[in-house]
Amino acid sequence: MHIFEGFLPSPWWQLWFVFSIPVILYGMYKLNKLVSERREVVPLLAVAGAFIFVLSSLKLPSVTGSSSHPTGTGMAAILFGPAITAVLGVIVLLYQAIFLAHGGITTLGANAASMAIIGPFVAYIFYKAASKSGMNFYLNVFLATAIADWVTYVVTSLQLAVAFPSAEGGILASFTAFATIFAATQVPLAIMEGALTALIMKYVVQIKSDVLVDLNVLTTSAVTKLKEAME
Repeated sequence: MHIFEGFLPSPWWQLWFVFSIPVILYGMYKLNKLVSERREVVPLLAVAGAFIFVLSSLKLPSVTGSSSHPTGTGMAAILFGPAITAVLGVIVLLYQAIFLAHGGITTLGANAASMAIIGPFVAYIFYKAASKSGMNFYLNVFLATAIADWVTYVVTSLQLAVAFPSAEGGILASFTAFATIFAATQVPLAIMEGALTALIMKYVVQIKSDVLVDLNVLTTSAVTKLKEAME
């Protein structure tokens, strides 16, 4: 979903910066607070950031001016919440824009809004709601991760649609066209990302369950049940 450098016209690229910057600043505050209070989560933060970088670098040709790829943000949203995920996501996006020509600087606000902010936020809300409903943890992780991916591309489709409305049908027709093209790659990619993330989280439960409890990802009783099921 990385929109290419210079592709969005004014005032759209500027407006997405206005939207994204306050969230990222708040995320930086939350990240600094988390690291200062819980140094033991730093390795997990690094893993979550690396996961975003690796998966979102696997781009495929898609809509003109953009690309398709997994996002990797669902796992970070589950572990650390959407604000911190926004910081991890924008760091990845900035690095990719500068060193990999993937995305761009002028479109950084738009790309951050879709991949680093809105997608993870929806995934986080889903995960918390599903946890309260008693949904199986691994199914919850799978769905939340897939949803982060799908919502990201819905937002990207909307970003492109409002910037480039169709001559016939306007924004809605343009949105439908972009979303349909993205769906061909993102539906299977999101499913694969969800399955991979669930497997990784199973490993985290086995070796770092105490951190998951500290981060309020799981309760102690939920961890005990998951470990008993593995035996």
